[in-house]
Amino acid sequence: MSELLTLAGLSVPMRALRTLAAEYGDLPAPTVSVSTIYPERLELCLHKGLGAFEVWRVALGIGPEQVSFSELPGSTWTLQAIAPYAGAEVELTAYGPSLDRLRAGMQGGGGDA
Repeated sequence: MSELLTLAGLSVPMRALRTLAAEYGDLPAPTVSVSTIYPERLELCLHKGLGAFEVWRVALGIGPEQVSFSELPGSTWTLQAIAPYAGAEVELTAYGPSLDRLRAGMQGGGGDA
């Protein structure tokens, strides 16, 4: 049986979060997650589109080639990248509407004249 993880065992990602807040406090606020499943990882999730993801990607020094794209069943795409930061592994994820969903919205009156 494994040893019980304590709150102190999550200090690496929490320290990374504190550092991010001090250095990049003006960036869009993500949903933040720290988990006992991956005790060295800080998860940052963005639900407001590509722009916020790009700002964070640049701040974390993540190259475009490190970003993976996928489309979830239904009408949502995701961008994801993992990079080291302040001793932690930071997982950056963004969610946004798929192209099909955006096109459907444009058929209701948007588009070029």
